[in-house]
Amino acid sequence: MAVKLADNIISPLGLTTDENYRAVKAGRSALRLHEGVAGIPIPFYASLLDESVLTVEGDYTKFERMCIQSVAAALKQCDIDAASSRVLFIISTTKANVELLGNPGTPAFDKILPGMAARRIAAWFSNKRTPLVVSNACISGVCAQIEALRALELGMCDYAIVVGADVQSPFIVTGFQSLKAVSSEACRPFDRDRKGLNLGEAAATVIYGRDDKTRKTDEWQILCGFVRNDANHISGPSRTGEGSYLVLQSVLRHLNPLEVAFVSAHGTATLYNDEMESIAIDRAGLSDTPVGSLKGYYGHTMGAAGVLETLLSMCAVDDYTVLGTRGFENIGVSRAISVSAENRTTDRNAFIKLISGFGGCNAAAAFRKGGDK
Repeated sequence: MAVKLADNIISPLGLTTDENYRAVKAGRSALRLHEGVAGIPIPFYASLLDESVLTVEGDYTKFERMCIQSVAAALKQCDIDAASSRVLFIISTTKANVELLGNPGTPAFDKILPGMAARRIAAWFSNKRTPLVVSNACISGVCAQIEALRALELGMCDYAIVVGADVQSPFIVTGFQSLKAVSSEACRPFDRDRKGLNLGEAAATVIYGRDDKTRKTDEWQILCGFVRNDANHISGPSRTGEGSYLVLQSVLRHLNPLEVAFVSAHGTATLYNDEMESIAIDRAGLSDTPVGSLKGYYGHTMGAAGVLETLLSMCAVDDYTVLGTRGFENIGVSRAISVSAENRTTDRNAFIKLISGFGGCNAAAAFRKGGDK
């Protein structure tokens, strides 16, 4: 196991994890209608980060500045030398600096490559170790945390700094629009009238250390994580939820369902994703366990989603709360899973983060506060 030492979230709802959690618990959403942004002809709902909140100076892109600022804020919470060779940077992103491809002229090749962006982020903290980039569609943020757990368990590092981020661009927005996946209004996860997803921008950082059995007993632990690919379709999920069911089944071999406060679902509000997840959750025997989605507050933050939603779930359990699914009114999936728009209470100390992505990839990880039951 690995334990969480520090964290940060930068989003349109706040510049700290606590600010973001309080905003979400109060029901605030960062989703807004955007028209004429970056020459995108069709208006779209999204949560976009105002660059003026980023204070990192130098020749860095918005994506890099978001990552650097989030990591720097997290590092202030713990006594770690980020320059140490025993610190591993893991960057979760689906597109990194892809918007540079649309700029006039020919951008420098090393500016575009995610691996080079990751090197610049790590170098800002004087870390010379080659960083790891996880770019596995929408499951990247959970995959990155699983990689951190593996690296720590194998002794490859003493600390893993995981930061997830993505910036929206015409390439991304129009790509989703071409798939008819973008809603013309604020998204409504699991609702019968859902029309599609919204997109979002955020950077989220979590710092993990090895569980050396001398730490405080009330720290958050990442217990396990699994990735399964059902290879169903380039963009459509398995109709039986096969890969999602398999990762839940694997997680539940390591976690008692009676400990689970909720399943933090992907919940994109697209027709097929929500249906697939409901089937997988039901097949895994979790239909009575509270299920929630945070997309109604942030939209789909892509490479940040798996980290951001993990951190807010930790805050919720700390607060004995199951956060409401904003935009939900009436169940719109075939399985009777437990979704509510209202905040609920819980006395349990663990949760499952479930996520899926293009290409049929699926991931789940289990998190628990405190030691073994």
